[in-house]
Formats: sequence, C-alpha cells, structure tokens
Amino acid sequence: MQLYTPTDLNQLEQDLPYLIKTMEWVENFVGRSHPDLGRPGPVCPFVPHSIRSNSMSLAVLRIKNLERQQLIDSVLRYRDIFLETEPREGVAALKKAMLIVLPDVDPEDATEIIDSNHQILKPFFVELGLMIGEFHKHTQGTGAHNPKFHPFQSPIPMFVIRYMVESDVLFLQDKNPRLRIQYLKSYLHYLETVYSQKFNQKIKDETKLEKARQLIQIAQEQLQENLDLTH
Repeated sequence: MQLYTPTDLNQLEQDLPYLIKTMEWVENFVGRSHPDLGRPGPVCPFVPHSIRSNSMSLAVLRIKNLERQQLIDSVLRYRDIFLETEPREGVAALKKAMLIVLPDVDPEDATEIIDSNHQILKPFFVELGLMIGEFHKHTQGTGAHNPKFHPFQSPIPMFVIRYMVESDVLFLQDKNPRLRIQYLKSYLHYLETVYSQKFNQKIKDETKLEKARQLIQIAQEQLQENLDLTH
C-alpha cells in the first residue's frame, strides 16, 4: 500500500512526464531490434525480460541545487538501494536494472555533467560487480558490432545501474592503465567467484576472461614502460 502526501503528489506531477518519456524510449528503442545494431535481438537483450518481470526501477534525481559531491553521494545511495532491492539472486537478479533520470541537466551540458561524474562513480560500482552507464543526447559510446551505431544516446540524461556480465569486458578498457587493471581485476574476481554463486550462471565464453587477463598484462607492461621513461 502506497500513501502520498500533498508534497509527494506535487513532486510526482513534476517527475511523471520524464518517467513516461524514459519508459517510452526504453520500450521503443532499447528493448527492440534496430537495423544498425549489427546483430539480431533488441538493443539491450536484458530489457524485455526486465520489463516483463517488473525488475526495472526508475528514479528521478533533481540536481539543480546540488554540489558535485552531493550528486555523487546520491547516486551511490541508489547503488546501495539497487543491491538491497529484490530480486537479489538468481537469473532474475542478473537482469535487474535501475534508471536514474536527471531532468535538471540541460542536454547541452550533459557531456560535462554526466560523463565527468560517471568517471568518478565507475570505480565504486565495478568493485562490487556492477556497471553504471551514462546516457544522454550526445553520448559518443558506440555499439560492439557497429561503430557507427550509438545505443547510449537517450532523450533525457540518466545513469543506468545493472549487474556486470561477461561481455562487459568491452566497457572496462579505460585509457588510464592503472584504472584498466583495477577494473579488469574486479571483473575477473566477480566472474570467477561471485557470478556462479549469486546468479547460478556458468561462464559461456571463456575467451572473454582470457581477453581480460591479456589486457591486464598489456596495461602492466605499459605502466612499466612509463616508469622506465621517468628514470
């Protein structure tokens, strides 16, 4: 049973148009196939199940009067809520998602606000086996199968939280070799220990894990080369 105060209703009235617009984008774009995707199936294969199972949640984060650290702290609180929200185990949990909509962000400022804070937030998610995606009108991230396709461009700026999966090795190759090593080690630890226990899933493609190990070695060699150059 949900109870609403007058203040709640006023806030809901303000937020509802953004929530509706977000779900329209999720259902009509992210949850469907696209001719430029480069593979069969929906843009995000988890979305149809997440919608059917009612394991997708949305939040509106108002940042108009927030300092940067307050924004970061707010997103980290949503991270904790995501982890505590059912389902927490099994296949259903693996397909759970949370969309944090930021309607106060001007689309023209989204690259600075969303992307820069995403870089700060990402380590706090990856270390727990989570991914946080940045979505806005000008996101430059491309599809894995077609570099001309931009699946992360959304009508409203947002962050998206979900659990890490095997294919996420593609999104953990940071330009900073130290961060790259940190991300990939977290990825391997999560896939090799937590993944099967928490979600009852087996690794389907061991080459993804081997790729992560190779990328760690390359990053370590890069760090050593940089160290040698400074001496």
